[in-house]
Amino acid sequence: MGADLAVPVFEPWTDPQAKPLIQFQNVTKRFGDFTAIDDLTIDIFECEFFALLGPSGCGKTTMMRMLAGFEAPTEGKIFLAGQDIAPVPPNQRAVNMMFQSYALFPHLSIWENIAFGLKREGMPRAEIAARVEEMLRLTRLEKFARRKPHQISGGQRQRVALARSLAKAPKLLLLDEPLGALDRKLREETQFELMDIQEKTGTTFVIVTHDQEEAMTVASRVAVMDNGKVIQVATPADIYEAPNSSYVADFIGDVNLIQGQATATGEDTYALHWREGAAPLTIKSPNAISDGQTAHLAIRPEKVTISADKPEGADNVVQGKVLDIAYLGNLSTYHVELPTGDVIKAQTANTRRISRRAYTWEDTVWLSWTATGGVLLAD
Repeated sequence: MGADLAVPVFEPWTDPQAKPLIQFQNVTKRFGDFTAIDDLTIDIFECEFFALLGPSGCGKTTMMRMLAGFEAPTEGKIFLAGQDIAPVPPNQRAVNMMFQSYALFPHLSIWENIAFGLKREGMPRAEIAARVEEMLRLTRLEKFARRKPHQISGGQRQRVALARSLAKAPKLLLLDEPLGALDRKLREETQFELMDIQEKTGTTFVIVTHDQEEAMTVASRVAVMDNGKVIQVATPADIYEAPNSSYVADFIGDVNLIQGQATATGEDTYALHWREGAAPLTIKSPNAISDGQTAHLAIRPEKVTISADKPEGADNVVQGKVLDIAYLGNLSTYHVELPTGDVIKAQTANTRRISRRAYTWEDTVWLSWTATGGVLLAD
């Protein structure tokens, strides 16, 4: 009975029959001698909340501008709902873009801002009124309809920009750093509002951000970019737990990267010889690594256990001294220096209100983790 009531998981990218809404096929974009996008092939599906994540200059905004029609690919093709969009001018694409600045008209009321694009299209007045009221309800702005943009808060202005972008019912909404101007607390609240609105409208959202937490919170899938290339496309959980490279592991969240030479010791099991005189580390990882190949163990600080006494039966154990402590309220991160000079971070949840930390600076501690706690990466 319970199984019948289970909500189907939204994963069209795993279905070979699913047709993507957006297809980049071998797209390259050059500005003079500079290559902003380098031979990019990627599919984005209908109703996805897709995040483009990467450092400044990695090509994510160029990708978005090509979708919007502000830039044309130097090579390759971009398809929207099966149609090559290169010859379609920006104002005729079923695409809307929401900018970080929101670009609201200061002299128009909230109601008039949302109605602006619909009036330009020549929609009948009764339909405009109904659509604007629907957008105001969706974004919870009914009470503010007659106010001007300067009379409402930053978070409310962001919702007005979103309502205006969605009013024309685009197939695709592009969001360029949409929450960048908001303070942290408001940004976190607005992330959930964005997800809720995206789910209610069923519009495909593509968001550009350099904020990892934002991408991990809102997106169904994340594309991590660097130097015009997509390094990995996966769900937030897979990006975090199963990165395909040291770059992705290091870019998303906090990680310990330990370099060494890998030797196979069994099926999917490796010994990582990482420092002379140190016991090899035991790793169980599905990534195929050649014997003697240089590899990195990527292990998250929360997967590393810190203890005062040497743990019995642990797969991997190292001893060191507490070098630094970062107290973050809900978590404490311990930077532990090993005799080899390496520093490994371990994280503990502060589940109790205690007057004194269990470990302090210069304490000798043991760090341990399981063979499956990290992932072995070839680069």
